Amino acid sequence: MSILDSLPDEPEEDTSPESQTEHNSKSDNPEPKQNTLLSPQLKVDAPLRMVETAFLASASGLIWFINFYFPLGPVLRIFFPVPIALVYLRWGRRAAWMAAVTSGLLLSVLMGPVRSLLFVMPFAFMGVLLGAAWYRRTPWIISITLGTLLGTLGVFFRLWLLSVLSGEDLWIYLITQVTELIEWIFLKLGLLNTPSVFLIQLGAVALIVINNFIYLFVVHLAALLLLDRLGNPIPRPPHWVQVLMDY
Repeated sequence: MSILDSLPDEPEEDTSPESQTEHNSKSDNPEPKQNTLLSPQLKVDAPLRMVETAFLASASGLIWFINFYFPLGPVLRIFFPVPIALVYLRWGRRAAWMAAVTSGLLLSVLMGPVRSLLFVMPFAFMGVLLGAAWYRRTPWIISITLGTLLGTLGVFFRLWLLSVLSGEDLWIYLITQVTELIEWIFLKLGLLNTPSVFLIQLGAVALIVINNFIYLFVVHLAALLLLDRLGNPIPRPPHWVQVLMDY
């Protein structure tokens, strides 16, 4: 008995009119096959969104946690809002707000509600704000200005909250430091006048705004270098910044 005799017989092609009609109808309507191929992809997006949102929210909270107990200067502080902004760039507004709330709840468990509020306002909200600005491709000057305003409000919120909890007016300590700075400037300029209270308070507010503006500019530089490598680029910097980075 040869090998050819042991092979199974191939099915004969049915040439009846009914089979031809059924074959033509299947070839003309390939849509059910496409639907079966697309539906699993839609089912994968939901758990992937949930996992990435939870991971980046915990990463943002842990950066704050590590910086609080093991401060490394301004290194980790730069990345406080970046993970939540990345969630906005990848999954949209709803996921970013979920990441901000999740990071706040995580820090309230690890560090208490007060320190959690100090992170949520302004850094968690700043992450959502920067993510929205970068998603809409707004220029740097607009996103930095909006972030500066939010950061300034965050400083005043922190002073108010800590003043209420400690029973002391922490604004006085800031005014004292600004007074010493302005008196030193007056001394170097040879001015014998005493700075007024209004000038001191205006100098304190200006110092807070300038500090937040510089901080937001550095955050944009760090996000430009990091998020480009992750495949979620932010808007391009101004020309003079690009020239400095090319060097």
